[in-house]
Amino acid sequence: MSVMLGRDSGAGVPWVVIDPTSSRPLVEVRELWHYRDLLYFLTWRDISVRYKQTVLGFLWAILQPFLTMVVFAIFLGRLAGMPSDGVPYPVFSYLGLLPWTYFSGAVTRAGTSVVGNAHLLTRVYFPRVLVPLSATLSALVDFAIASLVLGGLMAWYGIVPARTAVLLLPLAALTALAATGIGMWLAALNVRYRDVQYAIPFLMQLWMFATPVVYPTSLVPAGWQPLFALNPMTGIIDAYRAAVLGTALDWPSLGISTLSAAVLAALGAWQFHRMEQSFADQV
Repeated sequence: MSVMLGRDSGAGVPWVVIDPTSSRPLVEVRELWHYRDLLYFLTWRDISVRYKQTVLGFLWAILQPFLTMVVFAIFLGRLAGMPSDGVPYPVFSYLGLLPWTYFSGAVTRAGTSVVGNAHLLTRVYFPRVLVPLSATLSALVDFAIASLVLGGLMAWYGIVPARTAVLLLPLAALTALAATGIGMWLAALNVRYRDVQYAIPFLMQLWMFATPVVYPTSLVPAGWQPLFALNPMTGIIDAYRAAVLGTALDWPSLGISTLSAAVLAALGAWQFHRMEQSFADQV
């Protein structure tokens, strides 16, 4: 970055302009590592603020996906007879809702994070990408807590997790990558167009029904499945189910979704990088 020092000729007040160089990469890993303590602080602050002065505290992280699963299990699983690939529908739907709830929550928090931290952006320099990144990381706490319900459900139905369940860690990282990229893109747009924050919940609702969260991918016609896999959460959610239940992974679908997630993350980082110089003036 370049730093310019000067003095206001009228009032005699010194000023400093911090301007990133034109060759600055989209994400400066070395700079992020230098500010890792700030990332930890922002993440912990997001977690504590979310549950501050709440009666149930961290139980809210369990109630949202669990109660949603109960509603879908009653209306789709029992009344509508939605197929679940031979798995008890509550387990099937929760294996979709668990990663989806994390993805949706992380995108929503990251998308509104920059405007929500306007007081920091206008007072001190730090890598702006830390703001949506901390929002994504804080949502991982909810994901970890909600995962406990999955263990209880599987024990209730007598299902033993497969050895491939260790793949949940890289799949969670892939989910975080997709959520961070989309969240950065929405966060940058929200600075300029404030109605984005009102559109995000509606967008996530529509996106959920375009994702095999409560229905199997097998319901989608075979000719449409490659296009369906362009949704990054399609292959990821199918992989969550396959990893936990020990069924065959759909590697082509997961590969397409992984590539889609990587492209969305790169586009989100590019959009954020392109607009971040004007954040302090617009928030």
